[in-house]
Amino acid sequence: MPTDLPNLLTLSRIAAIPLLVALVALRTPWGDAAACLVFSAAAITDYFDGRIARQRKLVSGFGRMLDPIADKLLVGAALMVLAGHDRLTGWTLYPAIVILLREILVSGLREYLADLRIGLPVSRLAKWKTGFQMGALGTLLAGDTAAGALHLGFLPVSLIGEAMLWTAAALTLVTGRDYLIAGLHHAAAEPAGPPAERRPEPLVRP
Repeated sequence: MPTDLPNLLTLSRIAAIPLLVALVALRTPWGDAAACLVFSAAAITDYFDGRIARQRKLVSGFGRMLDPIADKLLVGAALMVLAGHDRLTGWTLYPAIVILLREILVSGLREYLADLRIGLPVSRLAKWKTGFQMGALGTLLAGDTAAGALHLGFLPVSLIGEAMLWTAAALTLVTGRDYLIAGLHHAAAEPAGPPAERRPEPLVRP
């Protein structure tokens, strides 16, 4: 059910996006610190919603559908707002592009494989990618301005965030390649014939 706790946590990631964008738009040190806090809290729910759903046996089709959508919306919004406010400049923009394109690629592969009733499992390396990615975005949202407001100006926060983003982009390329190979393997194994003969009928709900 959409009102189950895991699904509410997933929905909270989507609900956090407008607040995140508004806080970054303030262009103030405390706004950046709050944006980092909001993003970090939203990112943490990605771990707890799945854990709670498995422990309480609340896994649902609604949750499986919404969870990856919420993740991609949150990541995409963070990348866009950082780029739009000139917080991703120069070479730092390139790993952001790689991450965004990978999200689109995996979404397309999942849609295609779902049509064949084939799941695309999340690998351990993909989980590491997600960890670095979320950590990088949270750090970049805080930036040196928030570090200064918190009397942590001696830390190269933006530089740390950029390094983590490059690491996430490198892992993104590896995991994206693995997913693409899996998708091509299933595509090559799919028997030829008219779409109506080799693809299941769409699910029609009343």
